[in-house]
Amino acid sequence: MPDPLPPAAQRVLEAAARKGVALEILTFPAGTHTAEDAARAIGVELSQIVKSVVFVAPRGDDRLEPFVALAAGPDRVDVARLAAVLGEPGVRRATAREASLLTGFTIGGIPPFGHARPVRVVMDPGLDRHTTVWAAAGTQDAVFAVSPGTLRMLANAIVAPIVDAGDVPRAPLPAERAQPSGEPAVEG
Repeated sequence: MPDPLPPAAQRVLEAAARKGVALEILTFPAGTHTAEDAARAIGVELSQIVKSVVFVAPRGDDRLEPFVALAAGPDRVDVARLAAVLGEPGVRRATAREASLLTGFTIGGIPPFGHARPVRVVMDPGLDRHTTVWAAAGTQDAVFAVSPGTLRMLANAIVAPIVDAGDVPRAPLPAERAQPSGEPAVEG
């Protein structure tokens, strides 16, 4: 009989089951704390690893609203792009303590769904490059595989470009439009 899952991983399984999805959670004793660790342990490309990055926006009375950004392992979330998608100009990356308090999970094991409270989730379309992606399952040594479409449904995520595009060509954000000079302009 396999070892029972830790309560945090069990919450992820139960959240998926409520939406009719049966997940198989795999654990790796060496840990999957970082995207690089996870890719190495599983034996997949870094771009197949889903990073769940927690951001917050102030709500007055010292309250914070959490948001989770889902991006591929090598990608970096662009805070300005995420803020534009969310309509939250004050969004910033959460501290480890804030992330834990607001999601119920610790950094390195934060899953895309199953959080302690409702959380808006934004998923970068770059995760669609693969038929299967791997995400944290509530602990720093547990992961699960899922298709990007199923992940989107489980996390109730909106899909929008939120990663730093660097030199990679990208589609414009909804609020951008081309100017005659070829320079993008943000509509106000």
